[in-house]
Amino acid sequence: MGYFFAGCVFWGAGAWGLYAVRPNSKWNGKAITERGPKGRALLWAFTTAVVLLCVLPMSLAPAWNGEKPEHRDQYEVMAESILQGRIDMAYDDTDPRLLAMENPYDPAARKALGVSFHWDHAFYNGHYYMYFGVVPVFLLFLPFRLLTGMALTTYHATQVFTALFIVGLFRLFRFLAERFFPSLPWAVYLSLSAGFSIMSTWFIVGMPALYCTAISAGICLEVWSLFFFAQAVWGGKGPGQSVGYGALGGLLGALAFGCRPPVALANLLAVPLLLYWLRGKKLCLATAGQVALVILPYVVVGAALMAYNYARFENPFEFGQSYQLTISDQSQYGSPLSRLDPVQLAKGLYHNFLWAAPLKDTFPYIWYSSVLVNFPICILGYLMVLRRGVWRGLVETRLTGFMAVLLLVPPLITVAQVLMSPHLLERYRSDFYWLVGLFCFIAFGLFCHSLDGPAKKLWASLLSALGIVTTYQAFFLWCIPHDQNFTWYSPDALERISKAICFGLC
Repeated sequence: MGYFFAGCVFWGAGAWGLYAVRPNSKWNGKAITERGPKGRALLWAFTTAVVLLCVLPMSLAPAWNGEKPEHRDQYEVMAESILQGRIDMAYDDTDPRLLAMENPYDPAARKALGVSFHWDHAFYNGHYYMYFGVVPVFLLFLPFRLLTGMALTTYHATQVFTALFIVGLFRLFRFLAERFFPSLPWAVYLSLSAGFSIMSTWFIVGMPALYCTAISAGICLEVWSLFFFAQAVWGGKGPGQSVGYGALGGLLGALAFGCRPPVALANLLAVPLLLYWLRGKKLCLATAGQVALVILPYVVVGAALMAYNYARFENPFEFGQSYQLTISDQSQYGSPLSRLDPVQLAKGLYHNFLWAAPLKDTFPYIWYSSVLVNFPICILGYLMVLRRGVWRGLVETRLTGFMAVLLLVPPLITVAQVLMSPHLLERYRSDFYWLVGLFCFIAFGLFCHSLDGPAKKLWASLLSALGIVTTYQAFFLWCIPHDQNFTWYSPDALERISKAICFGLC
């Protein structure tokens, strides 16, 4: 009876959602600009619900919630090291055999010698370093340590970054809708905002510490960077406010390089926005000075990160990737440009965007596939820009340049991933899921804006339903037992989930 009730709740929530976005629903008939007090209250309640849905489950897996920290407490250790005036990790247990090795990065040689070492750290000149970006340490870990006297458990930082990312994505979507397609129905906005937020963070929810701390920090900074850039260019602000918003966008975008460099390639979206802002302006010293103020954070943060890298690895462009103690010897890879292989790049693009994993014979019966296979709503989003009404909307709103760059950035991030890593993992797609969602949201928004009457209500209902389906797809992907996540750690819990979904019949 308990499983039957749980199944009713699980599927009933989806059925209620589909009913709420039916063609004749009031939320399909009300444009996003028609908010009112009830609309604002609904928006905050809905955003909060999505945040809690993504943040609370992060505490479930002992391997990721701090109960079994192992190497996943590197941000915590790094904060303590900085308080001691050190830029290396504050370890005092370096194995002499590791120091004596001719090539400590060879995993087979380490295994043959029985060397003890700290997994997935950078090791250089006898010192351990964290190769993950240091910016999250200064944003959260150090302030928390100084204010409370306690170390911040890593997954809590991921919860903060994830929550801020979701709020930022909701806010960015709302701004774009009000600016470019104000007739977008509330149901479409809420459903797609929730669906694309969860699509962007589901993997982070399952394995929240360390790796996904870097990713969540990067996408959080980037979504808010883009929001402030959009405010500067499209927000109708005065010159002073526009430059202030632009400088803030530049600072957040620059800091993303110190979280996860591939994510920071989203800064390329600032280029079409800058060109849009310069359109019709007189090129003079005042304009050049305003542009310089926006670029300045990139120069300052970039110089600081290069100095940090040089102090550790005697190379301003080395983040520690070459000196990892992990499953492969990356010290032999050479520079990223030396690894430009068209075949490997093509394989990487295929893997990230088109590849379909074979089905499994156990629940949830799926495995991690490419973006377009994991979430077919994105296929429709990409195809939507081919429609005449959407293309006309892009031209009229002058969004063609922005959308062209937005289309190119995820493949460019994939290229960076191929050059920097021997394997493409599912968590790497979290670098750009949100960018794909942003592209699709704009395409869907312009499409809805080009319609009216019954056709608009019908399509609005369909797109809203696809947002709900996307949320359910993310849940099933979260259920995949992998890398010590909750369902891997607790097969009994996975079995209970399976029984609940099947109403206790299996």
